[in-house]
Amino acid sequence: MLEIRPTCEHCNRSLPYDSTEAMICSFECSYCYDCVKTLLHHVCPNCGGGFEKRPIRPKNLLEKYPASTNVIQKPVDLKKHQLNIKK
Repeated sequence: MLEIRPTCEHCNRSLPYDSTEAMICSFECSYCYDCVKTLLHHVCPNCGGGFEKRPIRPKNLLEKYPASTNVIQKPVDLKKHQLNIKK
């Protein structure tokens, strides 16, 4: 079951359960589309994998399976990330 994290790990932008801007890697690191596209170049800074759009949790299932409220904010060291991408 996906956690459906509430914010972008880099910029802390709100990513509610129904956001069409939420992107996740296979470990569910969560970023907004703008950060993934313009800063991370579609490469997860934590695992090196790619990103996919996060599915939207149906509203009728939120009571039984609530989205996470745990904010994880770890701004990416963009210089280090760029060097890792080039390796």
